[in-house]
Amino acid sequence: MSRITIADIARQAGVSTGAVSYALNNRPGVSERTRARILSVAAELGWHPSSAARSLSGERTETVGLVLARDPGMLGVESFYMQFLAGIESELSKRSYALMLQVVPDLDTEISTYESWRAARRVDGVIIVDPRDEDPRLGLFVGESALPAVVVGDTSLARGITNIWTDDAAAVRESVRYLFAMGHRHIARVGGVESFGHTLIRDRAFEDEVGALGAQGVICRTDYTAVQGASATRTLLTNSEWPSAIIYDNDIMAVAGLGVASEMGMRVPQEVSMIAWDDSPLCEATFPRLSALSHDVTRYGAHVARRLFDRIEGAAPGSFLDSTPRLRTRGTIARRVTDQ
Repeated sequence: MSRITIADIARQAGVSTGAVSYALNNRPGVSERTRARILSVAAELGWHPSSAARSLSGERTETVGLVLARDPGMLGVESFYMQFLAGIESELSKRSYALMLQVVPDLDTEISTYESWRAARRVDGVIIVDPRDEDPRLGLFVGESALPAVVVGDTSLARGITNIWTDDAAAVRESVRYLFAMGHRHIARVGGVESFGHTLIRDRAFEDEVGALGAQGVICRTDYTAVQGASATRTLLTNSEWPSAIIYDNDIMAVAGLGVASEMGMRVPQEVSMIAWDDSPLCEATFPRLSALSHDVTRYGAHVARRLFDRIEGAAPGSFLDSTPRLRTRGTIARRVTDQ
């Protein structure tokens, strides 16, 4: 879908481009009847009158957009996005920019939101999260008329759009190797949403490293919530051959897993070791304190915002490694001494 132009509106309404300019800028020069017809045509074409004058004049909106296809209830629990948004805002405030955040129920609604923003030039650029293989959203951000965008995810998922990424595969490999060195031979991974590209990247790294070491590995699939994290942990630990170590895809599931182990009377880390992801303050608040794959999420968000401003200013697309999450050992990892 290309950008709607003043000529498109004029042609559809059967008037001159000058008349369209007068109508969209709410200036005298056309009758009220003609103005109403022009505004109606502009709306039908997907151009919101409130943004038309700004777009025609080339002025910026001083706003960037972020759409999250998430359960709104998760945002109050999942610490990652609160830290990530804080990092974005730290850069936006320096430039007196605003963040247009929209939470939607599904991918189709997310795509419709981008299309609306582009047609109306509601934002100067977009941050895209949770990229997928063959992601249907990314085609909207390719071409001369596309909005500047940054993909938060691996280069292999970005289709040539500027991307900022963390080396999740290296982080998974490091954690598996460490657990193996501590004597663990049966290791589980409680992973997130399978359609997300970073989940698949972590899955493959886990399977490859477990296989290379000759260990036994199992993956449980969840939606990142505490409920499913707890359910996956309970399933793993009620198995006759439960894993001696579990790696979780976020902090909230690891906290829930720690609670399940306590409820079942299993000692952490003596009987089962646990590793969380992202290392939010939650990991310091548990007992024992959770070991975690740690990186600075707030700094990550700030980095994403800076790269988006580079694109808005006309910089060429690029791929930028932000960090590799590192294992921070605390109280939930112990050496495996005896077999189950």
